[in-house]
Amino acid sequence: MQISQELTLDVLRQIAHGIALQFGSNCEVVVHALADCDLENSIVAIENGHVTGRKLGDGPSHVVLEAMQQEDGDLADHLGYLTRTKDGKILKSSTIYLRDDTGKIRYILAINFDITGLLMFDSSLKSLLSTAETPAEKEPERIVQSVGELLDELIEESVKRVGKPVALMTKEDKIRAIQFLNKSGAFLITKSGDKISKYYGISKYTLYSYIDAET
Repeated sequence: MQISQELTLDVLRQIAHGIALQFGSNCEVVVHALADCDLENSIVAIENGHVTGRKLGDGPSHVVLEAMQQEDGDLADHLGYLTRTKDGKILKSSTIYLRDDTGKIRYILAINFDITGLLMFDSSLKSLLSTAETPAEKEPERIVQSVGELLDELIEESVKRVGKPVALMTKEDKIRAIQFLNKSGAFLITKSGDKISKYYGISKYTLYSYIDAET
C-alpha cells in the first residue's frame, strides 16, 4: 500500500488504536518503522502487546527482516496467515507494507488476532461432526520477542532445511544452510556472523565464502 507524506507515525498510532478497540483485547496491532530505524528496536507503536508479550522498542519479526532484505517492489502484503507465540497461542495475522511516494517501505502494520480459544471450540465441533481424519495443517510461524530469539530460530530452521545435525553435515550441506540464513536476513542482525560461524564450526572467512558460493 502506498502512503502519502502526510501519513505520519501519529496517524498510524491512531489507526492501530482504533483497530485494537474494534476487535478487543485479543487483537494486537503493531507498527514497525523501517526508515532510519535501529533494527533491534523496530516497534514504534503497539496495542495489546500482551498477546505476544512484546512492547515498544522491541526487535523485529521475520517479516521485518524480510522487508529489509528484499527489494521493496517485490514484497506483497501477507494477509490472513497463522503464527504462534512462544507460550503456544495461535494467531491469525496480517502484514501490510506501507510505502512512501518513491515506493520505499517506511512502515509495517501488523495485526495479530489470538484465535486459540476459537480453535479449541472449532476442534470440539469438528470432533462431533467429522467422520474421517483431516490432513494436518501447516505449522504456524512463531513470533519472537527479541533479535536473539529470532537468530536462534533462523539457525534452527536452517538445520531443519538440511535435514541432519551439524556434526553430520558436509561442506555442501553447510553452504545450503548458510545461504538460507543469508536469504532470510539473518546477517542483518548485529554480530550474527560470530554466532553462526561458531555454531557451524567454521571461520568467519569460510562463512563469507559459503555465502558467495555457487549452488
